[in-house]
Amino acid sequence: MKQVGTVRHQTIIDIYDYWNRLRGSGDAPLKSQIEPSSLGHILPSLFILEKNDGLGAVTFRLAGTRICDLFGRDLRGESFAELFGDGHALDIEATLRGAMEHVIPTLLNATGYSTAGHQASFEIIVMPLRSEDGRPERLLGAIAPSVAASWLEIVPLDFLALDRSRLLRDRPAQDRKESWPYAAVSERPHGVGAFIGRVMSSLFSGPAPH
Repeated sequence: MKQVGTVRHQTIIDIYDYWNRLRGSGDAPLKSQIEPSSLGHILPSLFILEKNDGLGAVTFRLAGTRICDLFGRDLRGESFAELFGDGHALDIEATLRGAMEHVIPTLLNATGYSTAGHQASFEIIVMPLRSEDGRPERLLGAIAPSVAASWLEIVPLDFLALDRSRLLRDRPAQDRKESWPYAAVSERPHGVGAFIGRVMSSLFSGPAPH
């Protein structure tokens, strides 16, 4: 098992730890277990995604103020994959659906570009949530810049470009300072949608869990 680079942003670590605590011995928590009041300062960087049968896409159900500010608009109802340019939308859509259907958290690294020519690196995590009947039908996620950049507070992003995507193991190692997170597979550069689909097919035979 190959260890991947250390996550840089505390927001990503905090929300992953929160999700892990909620799920306990299960593979994903119930959506009703999420309590916004307990998420404090990271709440503006969080989002919830859901399948939108009308659009045939995974869309924003909720998006924190910090995320909406990054793109200069309210993202509710928009396709998450459409935030990505350069032909990455299909890869992202496949990755989101795989994370949801196979109940496995996924970490994305992306580069954001503004219309003014700025660029910044981002870490994005998506983690499945179950409905009361047990179906994995939503994703809890967060997006955070890897390094602080003052222009992000002024100039909105035009689009994101996917750099790599990594499936996370069931449990983080006990000492996260040295080893969080590990990938379920080796890290993969952009164009990972089909790759992750193949990996998930090999890891999980039969129908998605309910």
